[in-house]
Amino acid sequence: MAVIRMRWAVALLAAAMVVPGAVAEMCTTQSQMTAADRDGLSNAAHGLAAMVQAGDVAGLRAATVAEYAKDFGGIGDVVGAVAPKIKGGTIAVEQVYLLDGSALKRGADGSLPDAQFFCTLNKSAAEADFLIPGLDAGKYGFAIVEVRSATSPWRLSFLMRQDQSKWAMAGFYPKPMWAAGHDGLWYWKQARAMASQNEHWNAWLYFQQAEALLRPTNFIQSTHLEKLHAEETAAAPPAASAGVSAEAPLVVRGANGAEFHFTGMGVDDSLGKEKIDVTVRLKVDQLGDAAAARKRNTDAISALLTAYPELRKAFHGVWVFAEVPGQNPFATEQALAEIH
Repeated sequence: MAVIRMRWAVALLAAAMVVPGAVAEMCTTQSQMTAADRDGLSNAAHGLAAMVQAGDVAGLRAATVAEYAKDFGGIGDVVGAVAPKIKGGTIAVEQVYLLDGSALKRGADGSLPDAQFFCTLNKSAAEADFLIPGLDAGKYGFAIVEVRSATSPWRLSFLMRQDQSKWAMAGFYPKPMWAAGHDGLWYWKQARAMASQNEHWNAWLYFQQAEALLRPTNFIQSTHLEKLHAEETAAAPPAASAGVSAEAPLVVRGANGAEFHFTGMGVDDSLGKEKIDVTVRLKVDQLGDAAAARKRNTDAISALLTAYPELRKAFHGVWVFAEVPGQNPFATEQALAEIH
């Protein structure tokens, strides 16, 4: 029977993609806000985080904007999964932003507009940018809240909209701050060291882990994250210079001459081991029975490690997701020590 791998769901009530032609709106950082705005956003975010920590789905739903509160099942599931992870942690509001989209207008067909908010940090050249498509007119706030604990710190980010002078939740983005006991800056430093030692596969994947831990949500970009992404791109091995995707698969040949086409490659910490895992997506023509599918996944991992043995140094194991269009993937996980 294949190993079942559970992923944390992330509730995204605002789409997380960049859309061309967006109109720049107004952003105010916390150092530039009035005390009333800063305290209002901070207090609202702290209250939302406290409800998540307590697993108070009903309270959180009541504090959500009406159009999203109607269908709250997905967010309720996420809260139920995250609450035990942050139990007993100390809540601290780290950053707040005021995003004024009052001038946004719907298209002639009624479609929601796209919004860009460019936030200059402390009157410097550094920026934090929000690129949010499909955003209705209104006054928004974004808050980054840390729930600190000695074993499992988390970052809870909230998009809020001002409704009748109160801040209501319009998006919830929970993410762990550590993977295998280390934070994003640690992975960034390790990736740099790996790149300097010509371990380009390890560096490329560790840069990915650093970015996953440091980026609060996909619709945020910053000067800091752009630098990280540039280093990740520069460190990529030649075989992954265009990424690893269905359009640009990584092709590896096995010992018996069989070719394995990998259409995705990343990292994962769902098992909570001493090191993170590699994840790969494997394109197959058919899944076959469980025994055959499991052997093919193992053969694919073995071929990958033979081609790129450096991977054995930096990771605990490998997840393989064998995929056929229209079917559920066949997933297996093996520790690297078990693979020959």
